[in-house]
Amino acid sequence: QVQLVQSGGGLVQAGGSLRLSCAASGRTFSSYAMGWFRQAPGKEREFVGYISLSGGSTYYVDSVKGRFTISRDNAKSTVYLQMNSLKPEDTAVYYCAARLGFPPIEAREYSYWGQGTQVTVSS
Repeated sequence: QVQLVQSGGGLVQAGGSLRLSCAASGRTFSSYAMGWFRQAPGKEREFVGYISLSGGSTYYVDSVKGRFTISRDNAKSTVYLQMNSLKPEDTAVYYCAARLGFPPIEAREYSYWGQGTQVTVSS
């Protein structure tokens, strides 16, 4: 079992920045690929990006490339989502997720989920 506890988020003006954290407890964090997803009101959950076990590989959805950065600190069992140049369309509940091994982009492939954190970007 892996428990994921998220922190960060909140309200920010367009063009601002926020950093989300996702702390894991339980089994060996470095064995888990980590993904970030988001869900806006009335919309389906959307893949944002992932980071590989070692942190050596990341992948992002086109809409956040160049603005969002995923990183991880395996010593602290924590993954981060740094969000810069935020836009109103980034407003959503953000979720971190964990999966053993190779990181997928499909939400159904992830085994463990954080509780979600609200990010609101005002125009």
